Parts: sequence; structure tokens; C-alpha cells
Amino acid sequence: MADGTLKVGTITTSSGSGTITLGQSGETIAIPSGVTLTNNGTASGLGKVLQVLQTVKTDTFSTSSTSFTDITGLSVSITPSSTSNKILIMFDVVGATPNLAYVNLVRNSTTIGIGETSGSRISCTTGNFSAAGDNNRAFSFSSTYLDSPSTTSATTYKLQIRHESGGASIYINRTVNDNDGATGFRPISTITAMEIQG
Repeated sequence: MADGTLKVGTITTSSGSGTITLGQSGETIAIPSGVTLTNNGTASGLGKVLQVLQTVKTDTFSTSSTSFTDITGLSVSITPSSTSNKILIMFDVVGATPNLAYVNLVRNSTTIGIGETSGSRISCTTGNFSAAGDNNRAFSFSSTYLDSPSTTSATTYKLQIRHESGGASIYINRTVNDNDGATGFRPISTITAMEIQG
């Protein structure tokens, strides 16, 4: 069959059900620039982004707790449209402490996306360390996690933080010294939730 252009409105199987295959193994299906692939809302597997929500924390927070504690004002609530959809969580928390600190990702009241338990090591989503005396420095706690909440109810994702051993504080959106000058700064921290069609 000679190369050419096939113009149709709808392609379907002869039986009205089953699988339609485009191309063969080793071939490339080219989609020209400017073409939009549209999901009618019922097809699956295209990974369509259905909604994006973000919380931006601009104020400061501190704690000296050695138990995981909610970072106030740093959570996001999202309501999935289908139980088969996934939620992609991305966060970046800017913090400072003269020691070790750990951050956990929590769905409602359940901790998710953490490392395995091993001895006395701290199981967490992410952690960071600042050398003692480096009190004009801040660092990022960042991670990305694809969650499968399997619900169509409102779901809250939040971040919790804890100190290594107490006796010092962890500061969010500021340095330890928090100098009112060129060596002091006030950044932001964010958490973003994206619903991905399953």
C-alpha cells in the first residue's frame, strides 16, 4: 500500500470492543506540533493531570521536639475524582538547626513515603544536617512521592518535623541567628499536590 493520508472521524474495532493497535514493534508514531490529545474523562492510562493545589508558607516556625510535630501552615487538601487516581506530592521545606533534623510526609494521620526501620536509625521521608556554629545557613528538605490514596474523599497531606535529640530548635523559613541584615534571610516553604489520572 502506498504512503498516503487516511482521513476518518472515528476508528473502532469491528466488534465494537477490544483493542486497537497503532503501528508495529519498532515503529514510531509521530504526533505533529500543535496537535492536542484529549481524554474524554473515562479513558485511563494517559496520566492526565486533573488538578494542582499548592500551599506556600511564608511565615516562620520553630520546634525543639524530638517527636514528629506538624509544621503549622504547611499542608494541602485535595479531593480525588476517582479511587484509581494517584496524587503526586512535591515539597520543599527550608529549615535551619545546629544539628540533625528529620521530615515526614503524612496523609491525614498516616505517615507515608518513609525509609525502612533499621536498628536505632530514624525512619523518615528526608533529613538534613547543619554543622554546629553554622548558624547563618539554611538548607532544604525536599522530596517527591506518588501516592495511591484509593479514595474520593478530601485528603490532607502535611509535613512533620523533629529534632535529633532536643536541647536546640529547628527553624523553618529563617536561619538560627536570624540576623536583621545581609546575613539573615526569610525564604518560603511549599507543598504541592497533583491529581494524576490512573
